[in-house]
Amino acid sequence: MRGLKISKALGSGFSCNGNTVAYLCGSNGPLNGYGLDKKQLSKIPIQARPGPSISSSYSSSLGFTIQNAVLPTAYPYLLFKGITTFGWPTGYWFFHGIIDKLKHLIGSKSSQAMVLLAMGHDKSDGKIILDKETNKIIFSPPHDPLLPQKVKAFQKITRKLGGILFMSRFRSASVHLLGGCNASSDSSDGVCDPNGQVFDPEVPGLVHQGLYVCDASLIPCSVGVNPCLTIAAAAEHVCKDLVNNVLKYKTKTCTNYVSKVVDQNPHIETHDTLKSSETSYVSVKETLRGYIGGMPCTATLRMKINLQNSNDFDDWNYSIMRKSLVTLKGKVGGYVVFRAIEKDKLHVIDGEVKMFEVNHRTPYTQYMHYRLLLAAASGSRYVLEGKKIMNPYLFAIFSRKETTTLYVTFKRVSGNFAEDHHVGLNLKGKLKVSMIQLLKTLLSLEGNGKGRFLHLFLLHLLRTYILQIPQGIHKEYTPTDSYNNSYPTSTFHELETGDGCIISCRRWNRSHSRLKFNEEKHPVLLLNGHSTESFCLPTEPNDLIRTLLTEGHEIWLLQPRLHPLNPSNNFTIEDIGRYDIPAVISKICEFHGPSMKVHVVAHCVGGLAIHIAVMGGHVSPTRIASLCCTNSSMFFKLSTLATVKMWLPLVSISMALLGKNKTLTLLDTSKASLRHRLLMYIARWIPRYERCTCNECEVFSGIFGNTFWHQNLTPTMHHWLNKQSTTKLPMAAFPHLRKICQSGFIVDSKGNNSYLIHPERMAVSTLYISGGRSLLVTPETTFLANKYVKLHQPGFRHERVVADGFGHSDLLIGEESCKEVFPYIVSHIRLCEEGKDKVMINKEKKDGKEALDWAADPYRGYGGSESCLFSPLLVFVAYDPKRVLLPIVIRITWKNPPANWYKLNSEGSSIENPKCRWSWVLIREDEGTGLLVASGTSHTSLASKQLWGA
Repeated sequence: MRGLKISKALGSGFSCNGNTVAYLCGSNGPLNGYGLDKKQLSKIPIQARPGPSISSSYSSSLGFTIQNAVLPTAYPYLLFKGITTFGWPTGYWFFHGIIDKLKHLIGSKSSQAMVLLAMGHDKSDGKIILDKETNKIIFSPPHDPLLPQKVKAFQKITRKLGGILFMSRFRSASVHLLGGCNASSDSSDGVCDPNGQVFDPEVPGLVHQGLYVCDASLIPCSVGVNPCLTIAAAAEHVCKDLVNNVLKYKTKTCTNYVSKVVDQNPHIETHDTLKSSETSYVSVKETLRGYIGGMPCTATLRMKINLQNSNDFDDWNYSIMRKSLVTLKGKVGGYVVFRAIEKDKLHVIDGEVKMFEVNHRTPYTQYMHYRLLLAAASGSRYVLEGKKIMNPYLFAIFSRKETTTLYVTFKRVSGNFAEDHHVGLNLKGKLKVSMIQLLKTLLSLEGNGKGRFLHLFLLHLLRTYILQIPQGIHKEYTPTDSYNNSYPTSTFHELETGDGCIISCRRWNRSHSRLKFNEEKHPVLLLNGHSTESFCLPTEPNDLIRTLLTEGHEIWLLQPRLHPLNPSNNFTIEDIGRYDIPAVISKICEFHGPSMKVHVVAHCVGGLAIHIAVMGGHVSPTRIASLCCTNSSMFFKLSTLATVKMWLPLVSISMALLGKNKTLTLLDTSKASLRHRLLMYIARWIPRYERCTCNECEVFSGIFGNTFWHQNLTPTMHHWLNKQSTTKLPMAAFPHLRKICQSGFIVDSKGNNSYLIHPERMAVSTLYISGGRSLLVTPETTFLANKYVKLHQPGFRHERVVADGFGHSDLLIGEESCKEVFPYIVSHIRLCEEGKDKVMINKEKKDGKEALDWAADPYRGYGGSESCLFSPLLVFVAYDPKRVLLPIVIRITWKNPPANWYKLNSEGSSIENPKCRWSWVLIREDEGTGLLVASGTSHTSLASKQLWGA
């Protein structure tokens, strides 16, 4: 209950070896069957002392053996001669017992008594369990079919020796306890394997390494005789396997066991050899504090890190120029205090740490991974996984934060004994080491490798933050023809837009397997981001196009004027929404009729364009069956670095450097002009969160910022994306994109708010997906959009998803996108196909539900930072996530409506809670009406008084 997972057979198959114990007293002859008391022990010499011993034995043909035994003096008196025993022959046995006790109390020596022990074969079906309610052991004895025959044999011996036979009234005591951890071929019938190793029932065929049973509890049945030699033989058998496993383990951990050479002098000790074979280590104590799931947590850890021996570690220059440094690995012990989950300490029963680990996909970044298996006194087990990310972002500015901040995930290990309220526990948070504690840690290092550990630690930091030497490079891999040949065939269409621009699109017909069922499904229109391909991925085994084709949809992929195939020198994002998207929808209607609806899946700039098209009135919402946008919406909130870049005059400088040709060539730079090469050179030096060894990736990231986490992309995908897909970068739309980013929402090319003022045009079911690990666009983008459409279009189904671990474009091109992201898109489209794009509205309860919805975004990912929440129609106050929020809502009216937005901050107080703090926000609905949404930390009744008073 409090430790490892063990087979359910634990405690079953218990045997008493057929033991039955009786007591014979009042014999006619001197049996000398008593042991000595304290006074006699010092007076009688050792050679004259009786027992404990067995001096005679009787074997019956029925299958059992009876032996006599000498036991300590008090044992027979207390156990056998009393009200819990019966005597034979009947009559005066009770009075005989009283007289015998009196003789024992006055010190009268009695030698006419002994203990009889019978051994045989019981059914080995006993059981020992722990009652969880009473915390008591419950013992169910095994059945003994020979018990009547044993009693008769005892009575026969009593008749020959004379005296009275005493036996337990309930069940005889056991002398030889066998079983309970029975050896078996699998965990369903036993606890251990034939070598004594304890089964791990969660993984068939595996055992808990290093845990053995080597006593009588391993024997699965009674042996019928004294089991001493049987137990010894079993123990020796287990020890042979134990020693072999230890030698194998030591070999794997690089411990040398050098055998002596035959002609070597056996009297000469090779002390130097033994000393060199010892592995240097360092013991590190670390205390981390922080919040997991908003609840305080403290981890006190002790790590033993093994250091590989090397004769050249003192060669500083050589170590720096080595291709890669060693990863420091070690074991972790200690405990975690997490009172919100368990009132007692969570002890680390298995833990490991890997310091300065390198992923070949992110050669400039180093990681520290912690994995702790925790056990609580309640019997529950938890897993705490932590990661420190060290990135050469802006040199060493964030080195202190990154080396002291541990991003953790806290999960409960599922099991049959799990309580319902703990099932599905999955919390996230941060644990940090203070600078004072870090100094104490460095001063308290122990072990024979302290100097080498500090040397490697500082060397890793130097390589990561200052020298920025990559630990590896992306694998140079050219996509094989097998992927391209297996990709579904498509047809190419050229389109002429309303302003005379020539664009194109690709069309994939429905799957033939779906055509058999005559399923009339709406086609799907895919809109890419800026100049990159996110849907048609020929190098990957699965992409969104293949996924939707298997669902039976017809696919249309728009290649607008910002696509590398159709680069334009003079366009805006507004042109895409005003001309390109209506053109492709009209083309779809040519194939299917004017009443056909289209599912739209858009990414990044494509999401901005479709919202401009719909909210600008260029595309009727009746043409849209559903809308799904990844990391984009009518809002566009950037990370801190991207926001700074947009506020600086970098776009103006870039436009000036580009000159008349606004299309930047990324691959064949030899033909590029001096202006373009200068811009690409500058782009490589612009800070970004992740650096890459690929030149094209560095240029693209310098201009845009990182658009994906490299660890989410396969080397094949990364190579294809930079060497074949993104060949040109049309930058004419950057001035308009800058205005959108500075405003935080879609505006026209002149910066005017021409779209958000028409929420009535968003009469369509929506799904907004954000990456949980903010990189370029923050999750606030989809949070605001989801609340906007819920407020203005409550009759349609609106959903929002935050995909943990994803950044921006890796939502669609990531290795795990088909498992973590695509199912949400497919489910959203499928529900709309089934007519579930609308919801029933209960007008009476609408306001109460909105009160709970209008709260701050609870999601806080790492890797980026959030910007202030602002829009012309609604404003949210940034609340303290550590405090309990009690949101309420009040509908208000006013005579003089405020401007486009209005924000109030106030600090209230009350007698019950003088430190009470309240924040409220006014959300405008129509002229003269609105919702007042409030949130604070005191009681709801106090909140109502404060708000009404305000």
